[in-house]
Amino acid sequence: MNTSDTERHDEAQEHPTKADDGMQMSVDQTFDADAFLNGLDAIYNAHKAKSNAEPYLLQALTDAENAGDEAGLLTVLNETMGFYRSQGRHEDNQWIIQRSIELGLKMRIEGTEAWTTTLINAATALRAAGRYDQARDIYLQALESAKRTYSPNDRRLAALHNNISMLYSETGELQRSETELNEALEILGRATTDPDTDLDMASTHTNLALVLLQEAQQSGGEAATAHGKRRGLIDEATSHAAKALDIYIKGHLEHSAHYASALAGYAQACFAAGRFRQSVESYEQALAVIDECYGNDTDYYRITAENLEQAREEQRKCEDREESPAQTKTKAKTGDAGMNEDRSQPTAHASAMSGITLAKAYWEQVGRPMIERRYPEYAGRIAVGLVGHGSECYGLDDELSQDHDFGPRFCLWLDKNDYALIGERLEADYESLPRDFMGFQPTPRTPRSQGAQRREGVFEIGAFFESITGFTKAPAEDKPHEWLLMDEPTLAAATNGTIFADPLGAFSKTRQSFKFMPEDVRLSLISRRLGMMAQAGQYNLPRMLDRGDGAAAWLCIQKFATNACSLVFLINRPVTVGYMPYYKWQFAALRRLSRRTATRLKNVCWSLKTLLRLSSAACFGGAAFGEGGKGATDVTSQVLQTVEDICRDVVTELREQGLTDSDETFLEWQRPYVESHIKSHDPVLRSL
Repeated sequence: MNTSDTERHDEAQEHPTKADDGMQMSVDQTFDADAFLNGLDAIYNAHKAKSNAEPYLLQALTDAENAGDEAGLLTVLNETMGFYRSQGRHEDNQWIIQRSIELGLKMRIEGTEAWTTTLINAATALRAAGRYDQARDIYLQALESAKRTYSPNDRRLAALHNNISMLYSETGELQRSETELNEALEILGRATTDPDTDLDMASTHTNLALVLLQEAQQSGGEAATAHGKRRGLIDEATSHAAKALDIYIKGHLEHSAHYASALAGYAQACFAAGRFRQSVESYEQALAVIDECYGNDTDYYRITAENLEQAREEQRKCEDREESPAQTKTKAKTGDAGMNEDRSQPTAHASAMSGITLAKAYWEQVGRPMIERRYPEYAGRIAVGLVGHGSECYGLDDELSQDHDFGPRFCLWLDKNDYALIGERLEADYESLPRDFMGFQPTPRTPRSQGAQRREGVFEIGAFFESITGFTKAPAEDKPHEWLLMDEPTLAAATNGTIFADPLGAFSKTRQSFKFMPEDVRLSLISRRLGMMAQAGQYNLPRMLDRGDGAAAWLCIQKFATNACSLVFLINRPVTVGYMPYYKWQFAALRRLSRRTATRLKNVCWSLKTLLRLSSAACFGGAAFGEGGKGATDVTSQVLQTVEDICRDVVTELREQGLTDSDETFLEWQRPYVESHIKSHDPVLRSL
């Protein structure tokens, strides 16, 4: 597992404190340090640092020297250190580092914040250059200076411990690295007013998780004590990684670039723990954020994609190991048969295989060779996988699912130009593939899986998504009415499944665009779910029970449960957990979500199960207990109390996420508080 996809956050401090911190400005000052910093920020904000930053910095060095402004010169040198470090120009940085320290000593600024900042920046640049001994010495000087110039609760002191931890991590001194990070957490715990939404704490939790995973990797061995230590370190790492994710979610910063690092860190922890499905899900989410923030033509994206594929491969192996010994034995005997292997030969308990596993094997053993043989010039342009309608696309299929619309199949997705050139011919070749595979044959197709709604074969990317959602790509953020035309099950079908290959990244990018529901739309839907839960569960359900209209009461419970289930997915954010699927799989998906670490409102699932279990007796108590029996009265009270318990938990979560400051448990009254966070003035997003 390549760990470089998960970025550790160093926190160099390029801006030293200016003249009021002991640095005397020249009387003949003509260098404006604030104007310099504003200009540099403008270059960075315009994403022109690569071409424009160095000339700007070198000119500023000359201007500050000509002005005789030593304080301004030190400011420019600190910024130049940071720029060269970010560009990997470590040799060019050495004279900048040396000059900064010499200038600080000449100015006699020891014991000031400016000196502390300069030392931190110098040490961080040396660490990035791999000059660890020098970096260690200067970091320790910076720490001594920081203890004199910063308060014990200063965040900059925590950042310094974070950076020293990175040095120890890179030199293999992992326990020292862990100690530094724990010290940083302790400082941040004293400094913060809300540890559950503090992003500095999130970064530190992620960094600590990565160090603990390194320690776990080094604690190898077969002894029970070594195994137990490794398991304990992995569990601790997973806990820290989950805490980091929780902070990003509560802070509503899922589109932050650093969120990708937190996701990748959690994915790495899940991988180490053998929870490969969760690792795959988190890596997929990390890739989406990296693509949004950096694009897909970066080493960061490629390395994360490689780790995603490794996690998928381990997930596949894990699924294969779940097959029966008889099947495993059969595979072992035929595994070296190559092209002469009889793949149509039935194997023991073949029906236990999931649809995704079957699809992946069918692609690898039958589909890929056909593409490489007949379409070699397009092999690096075709996306492949299984996405869309069908229980196997949600990973929720079982043996019972295989009675219809099941069998060896996959989807091939082409861009518009490639589809126009080879789409029809490729579809004919796909249809001619052998359909007896590993003991499976296609089961009868239902009418809804044919024609425009077919679930396999060759598709143009835009047309594929249009067949599911009505849109060739996700609507723009400023078109909330278009987003609201798609219900959650529709969005779930467009974003589920597994991609086996996507060389161009075009299919993945379109698929991910549907996951990025605009925040205003999400908040509007949360408000709507609150309204229906209040109307169906808190208002109408007790009235229908008082009237003795059991059928109407049952429908109220159904409405309440569906909206509560939807709310859980929306609260946890679709970009992170996906969308609620259609009614048949709602509870299966909710159970799976509720078992995940860091899920919000995870207890709602089990409360809804209790509510539905009691609903028959409450709604039709006469049949169950006799008219007016005590049992019916008691169970009715339990049903109403369960509804109120769920609503109270929802309000607690709304408060924790900063969506309300009201304690009112009647959910209708929470809607204005939630809607006050909607930025758009489009009336379609607001309740009447």
